[in-house]
This record gives sequence, structure tokens and C-alpha cells, in this order.
Amino acid sequence: MSTLDTKTAEPAAPAATARTPRGRRRDPRRPRTAGHVPFGRRLRRDRALLLMTVPALVLVVVFNYVPILGNVVAFQDYDPYLSTNGVTAMLESPWVGLGQFERVLSDPGFWHAVENTLVLFLLQLVLFFPVPIALALLVNSVLRPRVRAVVQAILYLPHFFSWVLVITVFQQILGGAGIIAQTLRQHGHEGFDLMTDPAVFPFLVTAEGIWKDAGWGVIVFLAALAAVNQDLYEAAAMDGAGRWRRMWHVTLPALRPVIALLLVLRVGDALTVGFEQLLLQRDAVGPGAAEVLDTFVWWTGLRSQDFSYAAAAGLVKGVVGLVLVLSANKTAHLMGEQGVYRT
Repeated sequence: MSTLDTKTAEPAAPAATARTPRGRRRDPRRPRTAGHVPFGRRLRRDRALLLMTVPALVLVVVFNYVPILGNVVAFQDYDPYLSTNGVTAMLESPWVGLGQFERVLSDPGFWHAVENTLVLFLLQLVLFFPVPIALALLVNSVLRPRVRAVVQAILYLPHFFSWVLVITVFQQILGGAGIIAQTLRQHGHEGFDLMTDPAVFPFLVTAEGIWKDAGWGVIVFLAALAAVNQDLYEAAAMDGAGRWRRMWHVTLPALRPVIALLLVLRVGDALTVGFEQLLLQRDAVGPGAAEVLDTFVWWTGLRSQDFSYAAAAGLVKGVVGLVLVLSANKTAHLMGEQGVYRT
């Protein structure tokens, strides 16, 4: 028997304890987080980018967060003429507690505006929300990149139009003196004026929104479709899936996170259905059809200079919108989607 066979194996030497760059000992069995960079190093590395965001942050704070302090007038009987300084007027105005909110919640005009707002929101959710998805799928099916770019630009162009121009275009087409009405009269038929018909006004507002802003949604969904792995389409085609099967089992599941995110944001914006658009058409169809929360706050509160009443109505709207966002986000989590944020 050889010496190597009879020699007792010596125990292995313990592994050297790894040390961090600062000399502290670290357990080698504990894995280091991949890509972890200390906060101080990231701060020094990205200081130029952080400095570039400072002007935008200042604008957001000044124009979005500082005005929130003015909501204190909702708990006062605010009189702007007590002083030439608005801050002094707020300090000198008498406090009424929840009195302004009681006025708002007991006002039939407020609840009528809420009803009109919810009707317009539900109608736009059913008719408007699916349109960008369908258009994105249609544009994505175009094989020639140049044709796709032209179609995408045509769809996106109305997004840059003001509401004054959009309503003018619809007036020239669907109004009493519009092209369709004049053509019908020239052929012996009775004309019509859809721009002043309260019955069709919700559908008219939805059609205007689709024509103006559907192109923006197409851009968002096309960006999501660009991230889909093309191998999935090839694998589905090899398995015998046709165009519709591939769209149902590959394309739509890829769009589902974006759809859930935009749906949550849309639900949170339920009580804001377009101030300028509806204000421009309020006189044509009457406040009974066009009065929503935003126009109600502007007309009842600001036009009559009842600032406390307007602030209370705006706070009620903001609280309800926050509850809707949280509820919709929680629903998205229950469906397995990310939503706006994940707790």
C-alpha cells in the first residue's frame, strides 16, 4: 500500500473572509446584490441629470403644490376684499367649518352636474377607450413602415388642435349651416343641427374626443407593441395559429398591463371630462346637458365670486377622484396587474 493511500486527509483550510472595500468583513456565503450601487455614488454619478430636473421640480412645486394651501378657504367665508393681499384676506376671513361642504352637498345643481359628469365618463369609457387599442392593432398590422408612419402621423395630428378648432370643424359638418345639412336641403330633405341637440350631445362630445385624442392613445399602445418578442408570433404561427389567434393570444396579453394602467388613470380622471370642450358648447345646448363638475365650479363659484363654495366643490371632487384611483388600482392588483403603483 502506498504512502498516499495510508495518509490521513487533512481538513480543508477555512475560506478567507471576504472584505468589503471599506475593510468590513462580509460573509462570503451571502450573495451581493447584482448591480447594487451605493446611494452616495449614484448621487455623484447622476448629479448633472439631477440638476437638469431642478427647474421642472420648482415649476411643479410652485404651480401644483403651493396653490393647495389655498384650499383653506373651503373652510372659511372667504372675502377677497378684506385686504389687498390675498394671504391677509385668508387670515382675516371668518371660519365656518364644514358649512361650505353642507351647501355643496345640499345643492341640486351640484348633483345634476355629478350626474352629467358620470354619464359622459361612462359613455367615453365604453366608446372612446377601446378605439385607440383597435387603431393600434390596425396600424401594427400594416407591413410597410412608410405607410405605417403616414397613418400614424394622420391619426396623431388632431391632438395638436385646440378645442376651438375641433368644435368649429364639427360645427361646419354637423351644424345647422354645415355641409351635411346644406346638402340635404339642396336635395329636398329637411336639415338638422346636431350641435344644438341636447339628446345627442353626450355622443357628440365623445366623437369630438375620439377624433382629437385617439391618436395619442395609439402612440402609447404602439410603443407597447414594439416591445413584444417577435419569437412569440413565429412560435404561434408554427403551431398553426392564424392572424386572429396570434392577436388574441400574443398581442392582447402584451397590451394588458398598459390597458390596466391607462384604465386606472382614466377612472381616476372620471370627474374631469373636459372643461374647455364643454364650456365652449354650454350655451349652444344649455346647462341641462353640458353642465359638469368643472363648469359648475367655474360658473357657480368663480363667476359669482363665491370662492369658498367653489373650493369646497373642488375638494369634494378631488377626494372622490382619489378614492376612485385607489379602488381602481386595487382592482388592477387583484387581476394580477401592476397598476399605477404596487404596495
